[in-house]
Amino acid sequence: MPDSAPRRDTRGIVAPAELLSRVRFRRHLPAPELRPYLEHYWLLDWALPEPYVSRVVPHPSVNLVFQRYGPLDGSSPARSGAEVSGVGLGLFTKRLEGVGRVCGVQFRPGGFRPFAPARPVSDWTGRRVPLPEVFPDTKAAFTGGALIDAGPDAHLGTGPDGDPGSRAVDEAVLSAVLSPDADHARVAALDAFLLARGPAPDPAAAQARELVELVRTDRTVRRVDRLSRLSGLSARSLQRLFAAHVGVGPKWVILRYRLHEALERAESGTAPEWADLAAELGYSDQAHLVRDFTATLGLSPTAYARELSVP
Repeated sequence: MPDSAPRRDTRGIVAPAELLSRVRFRRHLPAPELRPYLEHYWLLDWALPEPYVSRVVPHPSVNLVFQRYGPLDGSSPARSGAEVSGVGLGLFTKRLEGVGRVCGVQFRPGGFRPFAPARPVSDWTGRRVPLPEVFPDTKAAFTGGALIDAGPDAHLGTGPDGDPGSRAVDEAVLSAVLSPDADHARVAALDAFLLARGPAPDPAAAQARELVELVRTDRTVRRVDRLSRLSGLSARSLQRLFAAHVGVGPKWVILRYRLHEALERAESGTAPEWADLAAELGYSDQAHLVRDFTATLGLSPTAYARELSVP
């Protein structure tokens, strides 16, 4: 059943109170016919006198991101671009500075491939690619378009392989999403963009969405063998299904949702009993939870909780 309101939690955002004190962050639902495939749209606007580094432990989701950045004093033109961001395997960090705007689409796990059926979702995992690589119809003409911020080696109208315009996105596409100040106009532009490109019916994608939702909501699903029994699929079939339609394996999804919950508990203001939480989340022991948390965030659960408590 599609959601009737966007999620209100901050699960996955590292130090959410600190981020939300610096930026305007909103979520909006897409058009009803898109809701089985999308979690929500997320909109971000900021004007920062000092740079800030945001950190997110990604969901097992593909995101479509339209973005515009410029200096606070308007001394140089803003740069705009759009990209498809596959499932992020590690901590995602982004330096925010000056004036910026982001209009994002978070697909449900399993919800992206109906819009881009030519390739398995695992092809995008761990990658951030220019929008025209996934949706070629958004590519600008040779002399037009705006460049995605692809790093110091990027040049307007030229991709890394020297193909003119390979990284350029049609200005009309960018303007329709990024120019309006009103949220409802940005949402309408995102709706129009996606409805023009799908979704294509895909029973396997629907099955993948249902199974990931089961992992997210049923806390008894702590191991792949449990998911295999509930789904009636072998572990190997689950792996193939998830690679094609989610982008990561079922074990990775289970572990990521565990880590999100541990992160949320650490942010609750009352330090949990980590050994009890580890058992509750299905970790073999507390040390396993601490290793997983530390490997992703770069600091232990207790150190993270301590960092949040510092005014």
